[in-house]
Amino acid sequence: MAGRPAVLLVHGAWHGAWCWEPLKALLVGEGLRVETVALPSVAPVGAVRYGLHDDAKAVREAISAIGGPVVVVAHSYGGEPATEGAAGLAEVQRVIYVAAFLLDVGESLLKAIGGTPPPWWQIDGETFRPLTPETVFFNDVDDPADAVRRLQTQSYAVATEELTAAAWRTIDSTYVVCENDNAIPVFAQEAMAQRAGSVERLASGHSPFLSCPEALAAVITKSSG
Repeated sequence: MAGRPAVLLVHGAWHGAWCWEPLKALLVGEGLRVETVALPSVAPVGAVRYGLHDDAKAVREAISAIGGPVVVVAHSYGGEPATEGAAGLAEVQRVIYVAAFLLDVGESLLKAIGGTPPPWWQIDGETFRPLTPETVFFNDVDDPADAVRRLQTQSYAVATEELTAAAWRTIDSTYVVCENDNAIPVFAQEAMAQRAGSVERLASGHSPFLSCPEALAAVITKSSG
């Protein structure tokens, strides 16, 4: 497997690097170097709050720490800091968006969903949380209880801050449409996927890294050379 790029996994809102554990094990089994990044905007109740640009900085630093070619895999909200953080970095060979927000400069998460928060968001001042994660995120996960338990509060700033750079404009990209997603409707994924260089599809809910990690690993392995 010499010469293949490393893989950097970027989690979405409310999640952490823990969500990638089954997928990471499969990719490592394929001989890939796999790293994760913890986005600072996800933190326990009472923690200091960070936003999109702080997350993008964390992604950029994680890419630089790898020290060689890398494929960035981003899920859901994680598509935003990956898009900004990877911009202009020659070592990034591809960005893979997994049911992710593939946005452009000047766009924000809230703008992308029409300016109105969905009914499953509970906004609590500087933070927000999902009201029904078991059905929105994990509808096809056999036992979602542990994943639900591990979710943390999310800084609301990530919903309103706008992107300042867009990696997909100069770096190859792939969009993975999750066809049974209850968080980001398929039509919205397909609209964003038009910005990507290639499109893959999975018959999964919003979290294929937990519900069908083998299928997602196959997509990533194929896209990693």
